[in-house]
Amino acid sequence: MTENIGELVAEHPLFSGLPVDVAELVGGCSQNVAIATGELLLEEGEPARSLYLLRRGHVALEVYEPGRVPLVIDRIGPGQAVGWSWMFPPYRWHFDARALEPVGAIAIDADCLRAKAETDPAFGYLLMKRIAAVILDRLQATRVRLLDVYGRDVAH
Repeated sequence: MTENIGELVAEHPLFSGLPVDVAELVGGCSQNVAIATGELLLEEGEPARSLYLLRRGHVALEVYEPGRVPLVIDRIGPGQAVGWSWMFPPYRWHFDARALEPVGAIAIDADCLRAKAETDPAFGYLLMKRIAAVILDRLQATRVRLLDVYGRDVAH
């Protein structure tokens, strides 16, 4: 069983295939966390302080509107990452993320990670490419869901 946080980071799809020193660099900003069912990992409007690498369990990305039940816009599971608002000013969450079941994750401290990316431009570029791929995947998935909900006639 893997115990070293750098090894756990290296095993996660977001960082897999990268040199060991990169995983160790990220591991220096990381800790294992357990999130209980119903607990928020991210809360819209709050400071974005972590990137979560999910290892087990599922998380719902939600949009909250006062007086209504939160709208689930995505469901994130093991092997996926949650939260990228920490990369872009003003560093605030744009959604809620709620544990649908017990979640095990690696929480990466955003200030630490940003500082390392700023001081090591090669690492920063590599990190940006990996996070951009996550953002692109989420946008594509959202597009498909919108077509399912509203149909293909929306643009006409």
